[in-house]
Amino acid sequence: MRRSLLLAAAVIAVWASSIAGANAQQVARVQVGILECRGGASIGFIVGSVTNLGCVLRADGMPEDRYVATIRKVGLDLGITQESALAWGVFAPSAQLGPGGLSGNYVGAQGSATLGIGVGGNVLVGGSANSIALQPLSLHGQVGVSIAAGLESLELRPGR
Repeated sequence: MRRSLLLAAAVIAVWASSIAGANAQQVARVQVGILECRGGASIGFIVGSVTNLGCVLRADGMPEDRYVATIRKVGLDLGITQESALAWGVFAPSAQLGPGGLSGNYVGAQGSATLGIGVGGNVLVGGSANSIALQPLSLHGQVGVSIAAGLESLELRPGR
């Protein structure tokens, strides 16, 4: 329990500093493309969960850029889901990112509900110097039975 509280405090601190940094810089962002992620089963453990996903960035005129994502949730997270699919609009300081350009850590708030088929949304900011926003609200579809709300961190690493 203490470990979960420490993790929650760390996530809140990173999230608050990312928002403060983003507001201080007032970086103009343009839409780069769409990040689509898919994953398998996930089990919520009341105070959080960890989900692994395979992702691909689709941008006009650019080859697909693949990533491996790890999503960690802290807060209420109860239930079991069979599969998940997420899609974010990707906004960055410039219109083109190089291969692996989304790699990094993102934090924000999230919420979802599922009974059979469910939906959810989240707000994530991070990446290089907190300059990349994964669209203010993502699309999140999943199959199972669950309810979740709290803080979320997303780690993106280059994939195959």
